[in-house]
Parts: sequence; C-alpha cells; structure tokens
Amino acid sequence: MFHASEIKRLIEAALPGAVAVIADDAGDGEHFAGDVMAPSFASQSLVQQHQAVYRALGRHMGTDIHALQLKTYTPEQWAKSPHAKNGA
Repeated sequence: MFHASEIKRLIEAALPGAVAVIADDAGDGEHFAGDVMAPSFASQSLVQQHQAVYRALGRHMGTDIHALQLKTYTPEQWAKSPHAKNGA
C-alpha cells in the first residue's frame, strides 16, 4: 500500500518550488488524484508537465501506484485555483 504523503514528498523533492496536493480517493493505496503546481510548468506543454510528474514518481508508477488522475498548474493558474483560496 502506497501513501498520498509519499507521492507528495517525491514530487515536491523532484520539482523545485512544486506544491502537490494528493488524495487517495479510492482509499486503496493504489488509485490517486493529484493537483501539482511547479514554476517550471510555465515553459512546458501539458504533456511535458505530466511527464515531469511521472519522472518524479519513477518506478512507483505502474507498480505501487496503479493510477494517478493528474492536473497540473503553472503558478499563475494555481493562483486562480481553489487551492490558492485554501492555502495549499
């Protein structure tokens, strides 16, 4: 069983300045949803943003993590999102 806090730690450690909000919505330790903001995303396409997150998770994707529903944000997008209002 994998934990949302470990996914958050891995992403934030790999992407400078990143903020990750991860949830184990299914409660099974395998299926997660995540919102990730990173300054580097401002110069990347959506595909590149997702690839950066998957690289951060490395071997855990497909083994410990069966699925990750992912939304990525630039800092500007994040500032307009509900996360900014919640202090995430």
